[in-house]
Amino acid sequence: MASTTTLSESDQFQLIHKLNVFRIHGRDKGGRKLLTILAKFFPARIVSVEVVKKYLEEKIYPKLLKKGEFSVLYIHTGVDRGENFPGISALRSIVDNIPPSVQSSLDSVYFLHPGLQSRLFLATVGRLFFSSGFYGKVKYVSRVDFLWEHIRRNAIEIPEYVTDHDEDLERRPMMDYGLESDHPRVYDAPSVDSPMATFSMRCIS
Repeated sequence: MASTTTLSESDQFQLIHKLNVFRIHGRDKGGRKLLTILAKFFPARIVSVEVVKKYLEEKIYPKLLKKGEFSVLYIHTGVDRGENFPGISALRSIVDNIPPSVQSSLDSVYFLHPGLQSRLFLATVGRLFFSSGFYGKVKYVSRVDFLWEHIRRNAIEIPEYVTDHDEDLERRPMMDYGLESDHPRVYDAPSVDSPMATFSMRCIS
């Protein structure tokens, strides 16, 4: 992650903020505040994991603690292994750095548009990387329409590229099963800097 970055830490910090990757708005059906993560816009090749952790510590966690219990909406749509996914080791480092007070306030993680390979990866290798407490809070959501079973519809704005992908899935349902790809460079499986990289899957978002 960020192996070729030339930006200063300050510039990286400002870039994360400008891209609005992490945004707190809306509520789930239980009235909990919602942290939305737009993974497509995460600048994995430009920012370091340490800057990401600093950004979360300074800009996100304090706000979440003021809100009480909260949920996370992770929008996986448009993730590209080489462009905007930080890798499993970096992701684990970020998760492990979440303060206990924040972890205990987390109710659910809604994983939108996971794809088959992401499900398989997290169900196997993911169990080794993340605690059972965190892993047990992940709930897969394959379509935006199903999201409204968990989140208040009028409380958040879903980006157009996400709803467009939903329409693609409806037209090409085999994408859900990993039998058809929508783009040759979009990956469901994370890149990892370890021998487990062989587990990285072919593209299907």
